Amino acid sequence: MHYPLGTIILYARNMQATADFYCRHFGFTTTGEAHEGLIELFAPAGGAGILVHQAAKSVKLGQVGVKLSFHVEDITAFIRQAGENGLEFGPLHQANGYSFANAKDPDQNAISISSRAFRHH
Repeated sequence: MHYPLGTIILYARNMQATADFYCRHFGFTTTGEAHEGLIELFAPAGGAGILVHQAAKSVKLGQVGVKLSFHVEDITAFIRQAGENGLEFGPLHQANGYSFANAKDPDQNAISISSRAFRHH
């Protein structure tokens, strides 16, 4: 059997700001409208979609239990473009044949960009 990951649910204090963040910086598309308490984000080039859900006041956001990692071939160019659009990444790290960098979304959820999927074996 095959069970692909299809959707990630993110809790947000400001649903629209979070939806805008992922559309602006990672190319997701959306109508921006909340249906059934969710804003749905689509990945036009494939991959898991994101549902942005209103966080209850009691929900503690920004924990490191989950990190969204985006496949980016040219990390340096992406970091430069993201900076021009207001998204700052931490230091660029070199790993075993790939590089990655980390940042936070508006709700302090951990995100990273990684070229690991493009490394040559």
